[in-house]
Amino acid sequence: MNYGLISAAVLLIALILIFITYEKQNTSIKEISLVATLSGLAGVSRVPFAAIPNVQPTTFLVIISGYIFGPKYGFTVGIVATIVSNSFLGHGPWTPWQMLAWGMAGFSAGVLKHILKTPSKWILSIFAFAWGFLFDYIMNLWHWLFFIYPLNLKSFIAVYAASFYFDLMHAVSNFIFVYLFGADFAKILQRFKDRLSFTEMPYEKIDEWRDKCEKDYCFNPYCFNKSNKFYFCSKSKCNSKSFE
Repeated sequence: MNYGLISAAVLLIALILIFITYEKQNTSIKEISLVATLSGLAGVSRVPFAAIPNVQPTTFLVIISGYIFGPKYGFTVGIVATIVSNSFLGHGPWTPWQMLAWGMAGFSAGVLKHILKTPSKWILSIFAFAWGFLFDYIMNLWHWLFFIYPLNLKSFIAVYAASFYFDLMHAVSNFIFVYLFGADFAKILQRFKDRLSFTEMPYEKIDEWRDKCEKDYCFNPYCFNKSNKFYFCSKSKCNSKSFE
C-alpha cells in the first residue's frame, strides 16, 4: 500500500474542499485582487532562487502577508503561491504538501499578530526561522511516506537527519529576509490594507450615511473626502461599527 499516494490524495481533496468553501463565501473584488497579487508575487519570487538549494523568499512573503492581513488571507496566499511557483518549477505529488505547509505558515503568522499585537523584529525573524524547519519537516514527512521503505522509526529519523542542513538553509534565509526586509514590506502592505478599508457610498445616500457616521463617532475631517459622486470613509482610521 502506497501511503504517500493515499495521503497526497486525501490532502488534495481537503484543499479542494477549502477552495470550494472559500468560493461560496461573499468574496469582494478587493479581496480577490489582493490574494491574486500577493500570491503571484510570492510564487514568482521563488523562481530566481531555484538554483540555490532551499533558499527562496516565498515563505517570508507568505508570513508577512498573513501577519498583516490575518490568518484567512495568509492561508489563501500560501496555497495559491504554491500553484503559481510550481507552474514554473513543476507540479507533482509534492504540491499538496507544499500548499499545506505554506498555507499553515501564513495562517500561523496571522494568529501570531492576534497574540502579539506588535512583535519585535527579532520575534518575527525567529518565527520565520522556525517555519523554515517546520515547512521542511512537513515536506520530509511526504518524502518519507512516498519514497522510503520500510516505514519505521529508524527510517523516519534517517530522513530528517539527512535533510538537516537543507532545512537549516531555509530557516536561516527566512530569518535574513524578515530581519532585513520584513519591516519595510510590512509597511507597504499596511498601506494597501488601509486603502482597501475605504468603502464608497452613492452620493444620493450621503445624508443617511452622514447620520450613521455621526452616530458612530466618525464625523471628522479624516473620514470625509468628497469626489464628484462619492464620499469615502476609512474604517481603519475611524472607530466606527459599520458603513455597509
